[in-house]
Amino acid sequence: MSFKIVSFFSGAGGLDLGFEKAGFDIVFANEFDKDIWATYELNHPKTHLDTRSITEIQDDDIPECDGIIGGPPCQSWSEAGKKRGINDKRGQLFFDFIRILETKKPSFFLAENVSGMLASRHSESLERIKNTFLEAGYDLHFKLLNATDYGIAQDRKRVIFIGFRSDLKIQYQFPEPIEDKKTLQDIIKDLEDTAVPAINKSKPNPDVVIPNHEYMTGGFSSMFMSRNRVRSWNEPSFTIQAGGRHAPIHPSSPKMIKIGTDEFMFAPDCEYRRLSVRECARIQSFPDDFIFKYTDVNHGYKMIGNAVNVDFAHILAQSIKDALKNAPNKY
Repeated sequence: MSFKIVSFFSGAGGLDLGFEKAGFDIVFANEFDKDIWATYELNHPKTHLDTRSITEIQDDDIPECDGIIGGPPCQSWSEAGKKRGINDKRGQLFFDFIRILETKKPSFFLAENVSGMLASRHSESLERIKNTFLEAGYDLHFKLLNATDYGIAQDRKRVIFIGFRSDLKIQYQFPEPIEDKKTLQDIIKDLEDTAVPAINKSKPNPDVVIPNHEYMTGGFSSMFMSRNRVRSWNEPSFTIQAGGRHAPIHPSSPKMIKIGTDEFMFAPDCEYRRLSVRECARIQSFPDDFIFKYTDVNHGYKMIGNAVNVDFAHILAQSIKDALKNAPNKY
C-alpha cells in the first residue's frame, strides 16, 4: 500500500526524500523561500510544489493524504537566534501546520524542530503546541533525538513530534538507538582532495568536478572563534548549520587552540578551510546526485543546514510506516 504525504516548510526536501526512501509518495509540497524552488523542483520532479506562504493556503488547495510532515521555521526557537519562540511570527507558523492537520485529518503527522524549543523560557508555548495537537484529535509522541545515535555521522539534536489519529489506536515507539556509529572518515574522506574555493568568497566555482563541491572563503567571526570548530576524522561532525559562515572546519586540520574564555585560535602554520557544500550535504545524508542550485554558495549551505537529515528522516518514516501497517483499526 502506498501512503500519500503532504509536506510543508519543505526546504530542499531532506525530510521528503527520507520518506520517499521508505516508500511514501509525496503528492504536494510547500516552500515559500524563492531561493529554494529551483533545487526542490529539480530533485523532486514528480511532486507539485506550492510556493505560497502556508498562511495563504486554503484547506481545499491540499490533496487528500495519509500524512502531513514538515519542519516549521526554527529560528524563533534557536539558541543562536532571537529566542522569541511563539512570540515571533515564524514561531506562530506551527499553528498553521496544525490548522491544516485538523481539517485534513490524515492518519499521522511528523513535525521537527530544534532542541532550543525545550528551553524553560518556551515551556508554556511548548505545552500550548502539544495541547493543540491533542485537541486536533491526535495521540502525540514527543522526544528529543540525536541523529548520531542512529548511525548518522553528525551530532544533531532535534525535537520530534509524531502523532497518529486517535481513532486508529496506534501504539507507537520511537526507534531505538543503534550501536553502529559513523564518523567523518566514513562519510567524506573520498572528497578530501577535490574541493575548490568559491569565487569572490561566495560565488559558485565553475571548475568543480563534483557538483557543489566548493567552500566559502573569507574571514571568521569572533563568535565562530569562540570555541573549537574542528572534529577529527574519527568523530562525527558538529551540527551542520544554515550558513556558510558557521560551517565546521574540515577534519584534516588540527583542533583549534584555546587562548582564553570563549576564545580560540587556529594552530600556526596550518591550513584551515570550511567544509564544502557537498561535504555538508554528505553529512546531511543527501546523495551525490542531489544537485543544489544557487548563485551564492551561502544559499547552498543554508538549504542543507535547514534540512532534516535524509537518513534520519528515513528511519523515522520507516517506524511510522510499520506502525500504520500494524494499526488495530484499519482505515
